[in-house]
Parts: sequence; structure tokens; C-alpha cells
Amino acid sequence: MVAGYVAVLLANIRHFFTDDTESQYTSLWVGLGRALREGTFPVMVPEQWMSGNNTMDDAGLFNPPQLLIDLIAPSVDNVALYATVVKLIFSIIAALGVYRICLVYGGRPSWSAAAGIALPMSGFFLFFDEASWMTALTGTAWMVHAWAASVRYLRGPGGSDGPGGGSSRNHVGPRGRRIEYGGSDGAGGGSSRNHVGRRGRRIEPGGPIPVFVYLYLTISTQYIFPAVEAILMLLAVAVGELVYQRKWQPVVRLTVVAGCAGLAGLLTFLPSMLSAKVTWRGTSQINNDQFLTVPWSESLNASLPSSLPAFSSWWGYVQPLPVTYVAWFLIPALAFIDWRRARESWRELSAVAIFAIMMLMWTAGPGSIGPLRWPARVLPMLAIGLLVLVCVLVGRYGTVADPKRRGTAAGVLILLLWVRSFSADPHDAVLHVIAALALAGLVAGAVWLGRTRGTAAACVLAIVAMFPIAYFQVSAAQPTPMAWNLPARRSEAKAAFPDFAGTTIQLGDRGLLQPQDKSVEGAYGSLVFGNYARGVELDYVNGYTPSGHFYFGEMLCMRWDGSVCPDAYRRMFAPEPTTGRPLVDLMKLDRVVLQRALFPEAPNQPAPEGWKWVDYPGHERYIAVLERVAGPTSTTNGRVADADHVTATSISETDTTSRVRVSSAEGGRVVFSRLGWPGYRVTLNGKSIPITTVAKSFVAVQVPAGTQNAELVLTWRPPGWKIGIATAVAGVLGIGILQWLYVRSRRRAEPEQTADPVTGEPDRELADVVS
Repeated sequence: MVAGYVAVLLANIRHFFTDDTESQYTSLWVGLGRALREGTFPVMVPEQWMSGNNTMDDAGLFNPPQLLIDLIAPSVDNVALYATVVKLIFSIIAALGVYRICLVYGGRPSWSAAAGIALPMSGFFLFFDEASWMTALTGTAWMVHAWAASVRYLRGPGGSDGPGGGSSRNHVGPRGRRIEYGGSDGAGGGSSRNHVGRRGRRIEPGGPIPVFVYLYLTISTQYIFPAVEAILMLLAVAVGELVYQRKWQPVVRLTVVAGCAGLAGLLTFLPSMLSAKVTWRGTSQINNDQFLTVPWSESLNASLPSSLPAFSSWWGYVQPLPVTYVAWFLIPALAFIDWRRARESWRELSAVAIFAIMMLMWTAGPGSIGPLRWPARVLPMLAIGLLVLVCVLVGRYGTVADPKRRGTAAGVLILLLWVRSFSADPHDAVLHVIAALALAGLVAGAVWLGRTRGTAAACVLAIVAMFPIAYFQVSAAQPTPMAWNLPARRSEAKAAFPDFAGTTIQLGDRGLLQPQDKSVEGAYGSLVFGNYARGVELDYVNGYTPSGHFYFGEMLCMRWDGSVCPDAYRRMFAPEPTTGRPLVDLMKLDRVVLQRALFPEAPNQPAPEGWKWVDYPGHERYIAVLERVAGPTSTTNGRVADADHVTATSISETDTTSRVRVSSAEGGRVVFSRLGWPGYRVTLNGKSIPITTVAKSFVAVQVPAGTQNAELVLTWRPPGWKIGIATAVAGVLGIGILQWLYVRSRRRAEPEQTADPVTGEPDRELADVVS
């Protein structure tokens, strides 16, 4: 994996620091890490408004490895380097997970290694999950380990030698000779997949805790796709084991373990589920469109490195990235499997086939199911299923017998790859011909190595060839269409940026930036988009949010990346109807930054009442700045934004709590500078009172008549947090009980497992190892 990353970085040094990674994740890590270091658990940052509710987006607040990444982030200046190292670690974890899946299904280690390394080098995973969507990478990395742990737990002491057909452990040695790697000790002639201890005795597979831990880590990445994919994986494994073992008991055990993990991880998604009604995403709509839905026929070019698939995305119909590519050997390897012998393993491998079929179906639509949109995102799951299936089969049943017939079959498969790739992208026909000829040469080289040097040598070629292919693919995609080109070094960005104290809102549109503007010396020394403000450690309203507040977004016409429409300036200073106060007052803003490209007349027009134009030398090309004449207001009287017929004095403030001393003879209303996310509660002298909103966006409280010097406490907690904590405790207790039962059952079986097969005496050394 290190070699693979080096090959990619030689083609594009910023490949792993692009799109959402540079605009969302790295700056989010810095912001969360700063809060954690200050002793604050950052569930809510009110000044960031739509992007400040960290329980809604991909923060991974309850994922321990992610919290460690956050804690380290503020100490790292070069965030591009940091992102690359973090992603390398998770790519290694993902590769090891696929390797383990292959092993539990009886795969040969060499081909299992090829499958593991092929996943991070596959098209969609390399160009999207690794390059951009960090939580997709981390979620997949943990999910594949959950798969391997689930199968080990299900198959118990007997490994994969259950009834109903088993696996041959014959492999192809030099010159096509088969080498025996294990006996057929199952009821149906299957191979035992237990780890072998000293003197050939078996050591029992893992228990329920690994399954629980990996599933929890998958769920708590706070990205919905890995969680749903894990559910489908568990379903496929359960059905596959029923087909293979013909027993309900193991499946029931796995279901209970998965239920415990789901209970423990419920707090991760409860807040977003209970807040969905006020977000852009909505709740449970199912829509079908062609955007990022992939026709099944595109899978026919999964092994041609030059393939550019045809489906609708941001870049039109023919994609500039080889996102359906999986591995160069995947399709040609089908010609070198002894399918007659492989049929005996159909029960054992049925779960893998079921999973691959489900993912293939999903890639074609529907376009969105609630928060699940863009089916192309599951292409890595399809790659996992196909890699495991093919690599296990070719490792166990690979053969070069009848080389002419098999060579012809491989040639036909390569021709089909070329035809499909040419059909999708006819303008690069010559490139596809060159790629097909190179692919044929690689196949011939792998066959020759397998016959003369053994399977391991062929697998070395399979792996090593991935690196120049990755280099070629990344080089061909330059300049990458996904880059924001945000600065890699935070110190340079902070030094160039104005020292804006207090709370700032920027009114700008990222779409107006020209290529020459995307540098610290250009627009990125004056303007923020995405989460860039968190990276330069400034308090901006603008931020990156895939799950924005619908009503606030409509009110300001603010989009997911913090961009706004030209009418936003008028809206900011127009009176809100029910309070008569402009939004800049209700939001308690200290500064309004206008992008000159969006508002070319600023600052030549008069400043709004109570505001003034302020010069920031060196930044006039890109921004015009409005600041309050009376000075900052964000630090005055807490977050009380408006008090109508109420005397309201702030007592104390935190990100989640406002304490206010209120008095009102006739009754009135207090409006807070807080976005009205679900989860707010209010008490008056300890007694709960109703809560409401202004403009469906600002938290407001009606103070009863006759209130005198009372303490009003407004608090926010993630919706469903009590339920989430209770279910987490139940999940941990449940897995504790399951582990106790598992250990108890092992102790009962221990004398039999640790007996010497010759003398019948207990092997105390092995018993200690097992314990």
C-alpha cells in the first residue's frame, strides 16, 4: 500500500487532499481538535450556524480513532501531508480487511493479498473515497473487518467445513502441477479454516467482541452509507451461512451481536434522524434520476485501465475518471478457473455472491432513498464482492491446463472489455487498444510466472502491476476536476488572512472564482469557502454542511459550501417581520464580508445604518468589509438577540447553554442568536416552558407575564441523547453477556481441543495459548 500511494503521489502530490478532504474534513478535524483540547466536547458550535451542529454531519463524534485524528490535527501545519498519512493508514486497514475476508472463505494468502491491495487501487475507491470522501474510506475500512470477524464467529470451531459442500485446497504450482494444502475434513469435503497451532492442532476463531467492535466503528464514522452497507453485508452473510451450514443457531448469534452493535451506535444517527424534518435532505423520500446511477453493463470494463464509463455526473455523460475500474486481473482471471471443480464451493461462497449481486443492483438506482443518494457510491462494495469471489476461486481452483483454450477465453474477455470501453468512450479508441494489448501482455506474463515460478510469483506481478496502472490513471486525469486548490499549510493561510475578530459572515459565491484566484496570494488570502475558516481558526457563519437547515438556508439563500445568491446582501439588512430587527442583529454579527466579484459596487454604495466600510489593505481586490460603528456585538449580553417587553440579562454562556435573568410585567419574548435545531429545551426557575422559533430559524422563548428576576435556562442536547445513551449501555452489557457465554463454551470444549492426538494427554502449552 505504501508503494501504491507513492505511485499515486508521483502523478499528483495532492491526490489525497482534494475536494471534500480539503474543503470539509481537514479543517473540521482542526476545529474539533481545538475544542477537545480546550475541554469541550463539540456537539454544537452556535456561531457556525448551519455547519455548527456536528451531530448532523460527518464529524464522527463517537468514533475513538476519529477523535484521535482530531486531537492531533491542530499540531500539524501541513494538512495535505496529514490527510495523506491518515488515509494511507486507513487504506492499509481496508486492504488487510479484504485480505482477511478472502482467508475466512478459504482463499490462498497470495491471492488474498492481491485482492486486499486491489481495493484501494480500484477506480471509485481511489478517485473518490480516498481522494475526497474520507468517511467513506474509514467506514469501508472497518466494515470489511466486521465481515471477516462475522464469518469467523459464525463458523466457530469447525471453520468452513460445515455440511453441504466444501472447498478444495489444491493450488497450482510450477508448470501447472497442483499442490495439496489441506485435507477435506468436513461433512461435504470442505476445508477447515481454523488457525493451526503446534503439532497441527486447531486454535479457535474469534468471538463476538471483534464483530461488535468493528461494527461499532463502522457505524460511528457518522456516514450513513457504511452503516447501511454493513447491514446488507450481515444479511448476505446470514443467508449465505444458512445455505452453507443449514443451521439457525449461528445466524441467531450473529444477529444478536449485530443488534448490540446497533444499539451501541444508535446515538450516532439518532440526532440526524430526529432532525431530518428541518434539513435539506428531508426524511424518507424515494426518488429516481440518472445522476450517478451506473448501468450494469459498465461492469464489463472493470479490468481495462483506460476505461472511462458512461453515466451522468457533474462532468457530463462520459466520465473523466475510471471509476468502474476494479483490477486488471479481475475479468481475465475467469478464464483460468476450473469451474467444474469450483461448483463444489457454491454454498460456502454464496454470501459473497449475494453481497455482490445486491451491490450491483444498487448501483443502477434508485437515485436517492432518503439520505442515501448517488448509487455510484457503492461501486467499492461491488469491487469488494467481485475481488473476494474471483481471488478466492482462482486461488483454490486456478489452473492452466489446456492453455490454448484458456488463452483464447482470456483473449475473448479482453476483447469484450475493449468493446465496452470503446462503446462508452469512442474518442479514446486508440488508447483503449493500447490498454487492451498491455493487459494481454500482463495476463500472459502472470500465466508464465504461475507455470514456472509458482502462484506467489504470479501474484507479485498482479500486485506490482497495479502501481504503474494507478500512476497512469491519475496522471491521465490531471488536472483533476475535483480540486479546490486550498492551501496545504495552515500557517501560510493564517498569515495571509485578515485578523477578523468576533463573528463574521461572508456573502460570496465560490463559482465566481477563476483558476488564477485559487491560491493564498489570490482569493484564499481573503475569502473562505467550505470549512476553510475553521482551518485558519476564525469564527465564520460560513461552513461546509451536507445536511443544512432548510429554513435558514432559504432565508439567506446559503448553499452547502457557504456560497450565497446576490440577494443575500439585501436580506441580511432587511427587517425580519415579527421582530423588526435585521438578520445581522438577530445573528449578532460583527462583520459582513462581501465578495467583490458578486457585489462589484461595494464599497461605493452607502453603508447600512449603524455600519461602516473598513479598509483592509492588500485585500481590496477580492473583498469589501462592513463592520459595526458601535463595535462588536457578539460578545455583548451573551446570545440574547432581541427582547420584546422583557428585560433579559445574560448570566453565563456555553455552546449548548444560555442562562439569562429575565423580568416581564406584561409578558414578552426573548429571541436568541441560535439556530432552531431540534433538541432545545428551556426552563424558567426550574419549570419547563414552551419554546418556539422566529422565521423558523431563531430560537425564541415566550416569557410569562408577572415574571420577576427569574432565571431562564436554555439548553441544547442532541435529540434522542437519553435514548442513545441507554441503548449504548444496553449494547455494551449485551456484548458482555455474549462474550461470557462464548468464553464459557470454549472452556467446556477446551479439553477436547487441547488433547494430544497421539497420546490423548492434555497439551498444557497449547491450552495456555488458547486461553
